[in-house]
Amino acid sequence: MVTDTRTKRPPAPHAAERARTIAARHGSAALLPQAGSRTTPLFHHVHPCGSTTLLLPDEHPLVGQLWHSPRTEVTAMLEIADQAPVALREPVRGLLWLTGWVSALDDREAREEVLAVADVRPDHRLLDAGHGVTVLRLTPASMVIADAESTSSIQPEQFASATPDPFCGNEDHWLRHLEAAHRDVVGQLARHLPEELRAGRVRPLGLDRFGLRLRVEAECDDHDVRIAFSQSVSTPAELAAELRRLMGCPFLAQR
Repeated sequence: MVTDTRTKRPPAPHAAERARTIAARHGSAALLPQAGSRTTPLFHHVHPCGSTTLLLPDEHPLVGQLWHSPRTEVTAMLEIADQAPVALREPVRGLLWLTGWVSALDDREAREEVLAVADVRPDHRLLDAGHGVTVLRLTPASMVIADAESTSSIQPEQFASATPDPFCGNEDHWLRHLEAAHRDVVGQLARHLPEELRAGRVRPLGLDRFGLRLRVEAECDDHDVRIAFSQSVSTPAELAAELRRLMGCPFLAQR
């Protein structure tokens, strides 16, 4: 993860909104129990309230620990990585850590949990619950997000009251298309970068309602730079108008 060192920052989503966006992207995750080794869940899903559904194989040592009589909870941290949508030499653009208590769900609880997840995010891996796979729940006590904007602590109630960025579901597709088919557009956007960064390789890194983020891969270092929109946007039409404005086509940006 690369952070630009410039002190003056344009408007950006607040920490809880960025955390909700990372969670909604379902990036790679690692579970780190207080006592135990780092492990990759078979599946994870962060609910709007911050509680997280996890799937682990029945034979995993953590599952045995949780089912030890009497049934217990284990302190653990879930790390979720926000991967850039294009191939970068430093691909992680943000990290979200959820720290709290992990518990194993009994058959009834597990069925209810899986059905609740399937309602909003159907996934074939959920079918394995109860068939060699145990359903766990992480109840968070605290959260931390670290990205190019800042490193910030978030309370679960702040996370629950925020919403993901309106473009997070389409961001990957749009930026990959921009990288593959519209390098000329990236070049035009690069005109907004500080002059000393324009010699580096400019790549599309992120998109949100406040602006576009570019990664500059320079010879010795990388920089993440935010190019701000003139106002917050929430629809594809508003987004297109702002991008045209940044490209220097104001007559196309009229609403």
